[in-house]
Amino acid sequence: MIYLNQLSNTNSVETYTITAVIDSALCVGAGGSSGSLADKPIVRNSERNLLIPGSQVKGRVRHECEKLMRSLGWEISESPNAGRMVIRRENAPPKFRCDQYEVSGYEETYHCLISQILGDPVLPSRVIFDDLVCIEEPDIVREVLRPGVTINRRRHTAEENKLYFLETSPVNVKLQFQGEIHIQPSLTPERPDYAKALIWAGLRQIHALGGSKSAGLGWLHWELPNIDVDAEVWQFLAKGEIK
Repeated sequence: MIYLNQLSNTNSVETYTITAVIDSALCVGAGGSSGSLADKPIVRNSERNLLIPGSQVKGRVRHECEKLMRSLGWEISESPNAGRMVIRRENAPPKFRCDQYEVSGYEETYHCLISQILGDPVLPSRVIFDDLVCIEEPDIVREVLRPGVTINRRRHTAEENKLYFLETSPVNVKLQFQGEIHIQPSLTPERPDYAKALIWAGLRQIHALGGSKSAGLGWLHWELPNIDVDAEVWQFLAKGEIK
């Protein structure tokens, strides 16, 4: 739930700058783009800077955080299925009927710990991911075309007349993509705020972004700011194994 009288209170929003350093070449396709010889051009902003969409980063972070929380024994909603991400209290599974999945102001639903920080169809996300933008000047980053061919999945051979070209960033130049993460106040201030610890752990599990990862594209490492995590946060997350 969003309260208009709280929107101007920007001092309570924590902002962190994160950097993705591309170790190989990056291929984040821009569907429907033109002006390139490539069948799949790389996505750019209005100033022609290469970028990694914040929505892609958030989606991958959510996926990795869900895996981590399940390994700790917590019940996690079935994303991205909108009908199963929101748990109605009248027909909630027994494992969801506990205080940790209750959020003040949402008396008819339960929300898993991932939804409480990254949102679901009912609960707004309290974490905003900006696009990661390449810090190099657009004129310096030259266009690279990488050829490929469609493979027949049944015969495991190349299809006839199916040659295509991907546009990628230059190879092995350690391009840096920077953006910000904005973390709003917790929806459950009575509990330890685990958002930063979980998001940082999720980011550390992302080793590649974009397309053709199995072909060696998009491999990266992260440069993240240091954060302080209280011991009570780890103790709270460890309670998932206690049933």
